[in-house]
Amino acid sequence: MTATYNLPDGPQMPRWLRMIKFINQPLKYADDFAKIYGDTFTIRSSNSDNHIVYFSEPQALEQIFTADSSHFEVGRGNIGLKFLLGDRSFMLADGDRHQRQRQLVAPPFHGERMRAYGQDIQTITRQVSNQWQIGKPFKIRESMQEITLRVILRVVFGLDEGELFEELRRSLSDLLDFITSPLMSSTLFFGFMQKDFGAWSPWGRILQKRQKIDQLIYTLLRERRAESDQNRQDILSLMMAARYDDGQEMSDEELHDELMTLLVAGHETTASALTWAFYWIDDSPEVHEKLLRELNTIGVNPDLSSVAKLPYLTAVCQETLRIYPIAMNAFVRIVKAPIKIMGYELPKGTAIVPSIYLAHHREEIYPQSKQFKPERFLERQYSLYEYLPFGGGNRRCIGLAFAQYEMKIVLATILSEFQLSLVNKRPVRPVRRGLTIAAPAGMRMVATPQVKRANTAALV
Repeated sequence: MTATYNLPDGPQMPRWLRMIKFINQPLKYADDFAKIYGDTFTIRSSNSDNHIVYFSEPQALEQIFTADSSHFEVGRGNIGLKFLLGDRSFMLADGDRHQRQRQLVAPPFHGERMRAYGQDIQTITRQVSNQWQIGKPFKIRESMQEITLRVILRVVFGLDEGELFEELRRSLSDLLDFITSPLMSSTLFFGFMQKDFGAWSPWGRILQKRQKIDQLIYTLLRERRAESDQNRQDILSLMMAARYDDGQEMSDEELHDELMTLLVAGHETTASALTWAFYWIDDSPEVHEKLLRELNTIGVNPDLSSVAKLPYLTAVCQETLRIYPIAMNAFVRIVKAPIKIMGYELPKGTAIVPSIYLAHHREEIYPQSKQFKPERFLERQYSLYEYLPFGGGNRRCIGLAFAQYEMKIVLATILSEFQLSLVNKRPVRPVRRGLTIAAPAGMRMVATPQVKRANTAALV
């Protein structure tokens, strides 16, 4: 039967050796294989029906993202997230259930409702950045995590003070830092390491921390249902008010899992993107100068909608997400029935990996792809299959507009007051942080007062 299928070439190496490279050198892993095997390559499995095929060519990505979703299973391909997101997360659902839940969760992340959260983002950014001591090094990633976590708790959970807020903030930070540490990142890829041997075992500690968060979220849900305030505009309250087509509301279990999904998808990822943005802005003085010049055009206290429309600021955010996409790959799709992609006949059980990172480093689309050049986004518009930091198809991230909006407000707010400079002026390489890639957690920067906008024009 297998003779009817033709798979791309790929590396012939022991799985354990390949996994070590995949975990410890994620970018080199992708770059090396693409250099040898080209646009498409296969990671072969000892089980003839469970091969992994990487695609990065725009035409291939278009075929994958526009194919009928019934051809693929996504939940099974991303089952490693289940322990964190829960059984009912829309990210792990397939078919009609995925579509139904996505329709309930997505609306608050768009349009006027999304823009209404801008003031909260700016206020939180100022609260955190005002704690920096001028001239004293600090870990930039920790500050960005603090901002994005507070934004999630305020905008999604509807919390910004009180005992429950503090407990959730500490518990969530503790869990995510533990899971995404270099050592624990490995456990996400090896099932045999996911064993609960009590509170002193690594996986046991993860489950214990997760249980504490579960208790806090269910406490929040009970309190929120008992409230009489019907005018709340946080995303949790909007989800609680939403109804399926049959009139049913979301259960507490569904709300819990969607809250965890929004937290995991919107906190660590945006913090990583902001950390990279400040690194690149410092690394490129001409980019910094152009940003200040553009910010100078909208005045001291601009309307936040004006900030979101700034073309060069937008290009900086886009290039940040291009050069080191936080998620190297879009959601894995498991083939449910034989399908042809780019002339390759893929058997049932094949795992399709749309590679965001490799798509973003195709030299014919992005010349000098390893260089940070925001101008490329001002010179041309890229298709959904050439530029895809948020994935694609029916699995494209529902929070993409909100994430970009948050990035712009945070960057504009901080750059208006501070200049951030790397302490050690050396190139920084991405490291694995759980399922994502990020700047090293120990990367330190120094804040100094920004040249006031009135004087910035004199530099032009």
